[in-house]
Amino acid sequence: MSKRLSKEELESDPLMENYNRIADYVSTHQTRIISAAVAVIVIIGGIIGYSYYSGAQEQKAQELLSIAENYYAQADYENALYGNEASLTYGFDQISEDFPRTNAGNIARFYAAVSSFELDDVDNALLYMKKFNVPDGILGVGALTFKGKLYLSKGNYKEAAQTFMKAAKWDENKVTTPDNLLEAAQAYYKDDNFDKANQLANQVIDEYPQSSQIGESQRLKGMIATK
Repeated sequence: MSKRLSKEELESDPLMENYNRIADYVSTHQTRIISAAVAVIVIIGGIIGYSYYSGAQEQKAQELLSIAENYYAQADYENALYGNEASLTYGFDQISEDFPRTNAGNIARFYAAVSSFELDDVDNALLYMKKFNVPDGILGVGALTFKGKLYLSKGNYKEAAQTFMKAAKWDENKVTTPDNLLEAAQAYYKDDNFDKANQLANQVIDEYPQSSQIGESQRLKGMIATK
């Protein structure tokens, strides 16, 4: 037959001591504990709410983007960029401003840059590209090459060369890498940095002997030799 514990023995039991200690703490700090619990609930609710809000924002931005893309596909760059007031449509500019944290908003920045370039506004195109978050991998190479060409058209040869170099390294492969290395070499040549231009031309010839940029690289080396 098990022995019944006395009140004194029960209260001296380790488990009961811990329970009593916790109960006393809860009683003493009840307001603080309730506040902390409420705070946790608010945080969890905020995360769920933000996730829902982000999803709704992305969906709305994608819908608006598809309309602007229709103007873009028709080479109507003005309405693609700024929207059509009569039709109450958004353009890439407003989509990028109103939905900055969405994927659609980021894509809109790139479209806005190309549309601005097509409208002969290179300065505006560069502003959009500076805000554009370049995607990882091969998808980001074209955007960086485009940005380099924008600098090139402004006569900013050093910035162009550095951007082409970044594009060359962004996703190294046998197609886009030698092309961007040559672009960088030519930009450095225009910037009178003949040593760097020659180094990159040699890199194309040595590392990518089967590329279609070999002829241009050799021609560039010949031009540098006459300097």
